[in-house]
Amino acid sequence: MPEKMLFIYNPHAGKAQIANELVEIIDIFTKGGYEVTAHPTQAPMDAFETVKNRGSQYRLIAVSGGDGTLSEAVEGLMLLPEKDDIVLGYIPSGSTNDFAVSLGIPKNMSDAARLIMNGKPFKCDIGIFNHKRFNYVAGFGAFTDVSYETPQETKNMFGHLAYIFEGISRLPNLTSHAMKVEYDGKRIAGEFVLGMVMNTNSVAGINGGNMFKADLADGLFELLLIKAPLKISDFQNVLSGLFRGETHSGGFLLEKVKHVVFDTEDDIKWTLDGEFGGNDKHVEISIDKGAVNLIASDTAAIAKL
Repeated sequence: MPEKMLFIYNPHAGKAQIANELVEIIDIFTKGGYEVTAHPTQAPMDAFETVKNRGSQYRLIAVSGGDGTLSEAVEGLMLLPEKDDIVLGYIPSGSTNDFAVSLGIPKNMSDAARLIMNGKPFKCDIGIFNHKRFNYVAGFGAFTDVSYETPQETKNMFGHLAYIFEGISRLPNLTSHAMKVEYDGKRIAGEFVLGMVMNTNSVAGINGGNMFKADLADGLFELLLIKAPLKISDFQNVLSGLFRGETHSGGFLLEKVKHVVFDTEDDIKWTLDGEFGGNDKHVEISIDKGAVNLIASDTAAIAKL
């Protein structure tokens, strides 16, 4: 008897290209020895509900969509008593797919499906945002809401360029947020135009190179804070410093952290894995080390022991 696997896919992600790949993907899974149950998502949070309600019946779950679809699946997986026995594979089909870059997953969807059949799972760290979970980034401020406020039609037409166009349009209107931040026994207070806690080497489609040095399984995320005021020239200086591999300057802070607390007087809009994460005055972020069995390639951002 073939093993059973659940394949959840977002038919509208990216430019809806999965419609052209679906037959081959299922064929790859079938040739790999699996009886495949395919489920196209029907609405926001459907991936979460499907994994939560049906995931216990499977030992392999594959997810295709953008980072938000994967995030939903992980959130559902965390509610299952059997989560430690379930392996999760990812076929990126969104407009940017930042987390897939860190996982070393091929952009070609059929190749990503073959990786699910042949790759090895590892214990991937997951972030905890108050009582929610996120895979690779929680952020506030400049540009962090671009991914979910850019219309899907624009994403489908321009792909990753849609995010760039939308981000550039916001440069003249950047606002700052007064806050206190505590991280691993240290404190900082000030006005910040952007803040992120992340476990990735790619953000908004930009491969960080020397900028970010994520290890997806070390129990640490990276805290990035960019201070105000921020003119376009200041922003360029910050980016230059980050690309040179700097971790501190007059304009920004970048540190590895285990635990972060943000406090503000006013509600701040947060983004989790490219989706709206809520408005909060108090945010506590910690790390669930090795929470998910994720399939990755040999090029993934995982420390080689």
